[in-house]
Amino acid sequence: MEECRPVLNTGLRGVVIADTRICEVDGANGRLIYRGYMVQDLAENASFEEVAFLLLYEKLPDSAELAEFKRRLLAERHLPPEVIDVLKKRPKDALPMDILQAAVPLLAHHDPDTADQSMEAVLRMSIRLIAKLAIVVAAWDRIRNDKEPVEPSADLDHAANFLYMLSGEIPDEEMGRFLDKALVLHAEHSFNASTFAAREVASTRAHIYASIAAAIGSLSGDLHGGANTRVMEMLFKIGSVDKVTDFVNQEFDAGRVIFGLGHAVYDTDDPRAEIIASMSKVLEDKRGKSHWYEISAKLEKTGKAEFKKRKGSDIYVNVDFYSGSLYFSMGIPADLYTPVFAISRIAGWCAHVVEEQFAGAAPKPTLYRPESEYIGDYCGPDVCEFTPLDDR
Repeated sequence: MEECRPVLNTGLRGVVIADTRICEVDGANGRLIYRGYMVQDLAENASFEEVAFLLLYEKLPDSAELAEFKRRLLAERHLPPEVIDVLKKRPKDALPMDILQAAVPLLAHHDPDTADQSMEAVLRMSIRLIAKLAIVVAAWDRIRNDKEPVEPSADLDHAANFLYMLSGEIPDEEMGRFLDKALVLHAEHSFNASTFAAREVASTRAHIYASIAAAIGSLSGDLHGGANTRVMEMLFKIGSVDKVTDFVNQEFDAGRVIFGLGHAVYDTDDPRAEIIASMSKVLEDKRGKSHWYEISAKLEKTGKAEFKKRKGSDIYVNVDFYSGSLYFSMGIPADLYTPVFAISRIAGWCAHVVEEQFAGAAPKPTLYRPESEYIGDYCGPDVCEFTPLDDR
């Protein structure tokens, strides 16, 4: 039998598939820009609600616009009782990302706009999704722990309300602000795998719930989302600062990676990582209950140095490296770290769906239909001769 040549799989790296006005990831210079604004400036000065408005409406809101946007988000801080009933019937050990993905089509069943293909309807559905995804995650964690979901608070902003619905306790102002910053930092990252999935589905003119369900499915994979959970698992495994060096050598000797080091895009440290790291240190220092930031800092330094020694090149820290220890300090369970990523990135996903379906003069998206090169199968490049079942 003729040996087949390997299948070429580039993962579309380096292939430009569309224009966008939403986000620029400048990997060479370590810059992340949302609609013209540096992410550091947004994290320092803008709330998640302001950034969500910016992503959806292409401008920062004025005071009246922000108040109205918050009012609309607040009005959507609830789940249909039927959705809660379904969540209560799921296995308690179901993966949170599977629960979140499954909940999105359920929400679509209760949305009056799914048959409306206007831009206005898609923006209304976007606001509902931004509000409700956080509610789903918090409600599921309560339900799987045999607790009733907590009713949302009209007095808290988006980030603080999520922490409140998760624990039943109003978070202190600093913790709420730090989660708000983290949501800003994770809200958008151009054409990553989950955003591409959302845009590909949107190109078929499917409604936005179908696009978001696809995006969540993509994010659930280990090569995309989940890195911060793996980082936290790694920190648990290390256990103490004095074991970091042995762990790094053990992992590199075995040909394994240090989760949170390395990125598919950046040739520098991820511009978001320093902000996340500083917040993690502050919370850990104030609470004094854990040493995960301390382990992370030693792991970053040791991992970078050992990689340089062995490979002769630099490796850089990404946003997931410190977000695990930050979320741990907030009391968020490790298996919810990727769902928390999703309740932030939903703002970017929705903005991309809007852009995919409505950018230009008319709402006529170009259906994504890439080509492939057929390189043959067991018979080589030619057509196989069919063999009857009894003769095979």
